[in-house]
Amino acid sequence: MPARTKARKRALDILYAAEMRRESPVAALDRAIEAGEGPTNEYTSVLVRGVVEHQTRIDELLSSYSEAWTIERMPAVDRNVLRIGLWEILYAEDVPDSVAVAEATGLVRQLSTDESPGFVNGILGNVQRNKTSL
Repeated sequence: MPARTKARKRALDILYAAEMRRESPVAALDRAIEAGEGPTNEYTSVLVRGVVEHQTRIDELLSSYSEAWTIERMPAVDRNVLRIGLWEILYAEDVPDSVAVAEATGLVRQLSTDESPGFVNGILGNVQRNKTSL
């Protein structure tokens, strides 16, 4: 498994666990690092911190692009994978948009419902197509 794929999975683990515990993902990340259990790939930290820094804008876009689905209604895995994917599409200059979409779709294919890959691919594909106007 490529290093960035592992980093995305680890970032998802941190974001998901923090949401379930109702704690700051950055605090959870920092605690794991201090305990020597932190991610070995720096990209995990970049993703977690980036998603948290831009979460308001990311969630606004999720709300507007997810027709008939509120953010709260989405499965938690899907919601956090979408946040990672949106961050990569909007803010990661070294990640091609198509890679961000494919990686996010792959994560939910492994970890979520049967409908999740199509749902995630549809939202991220829409954002990707409209990126220049965002």
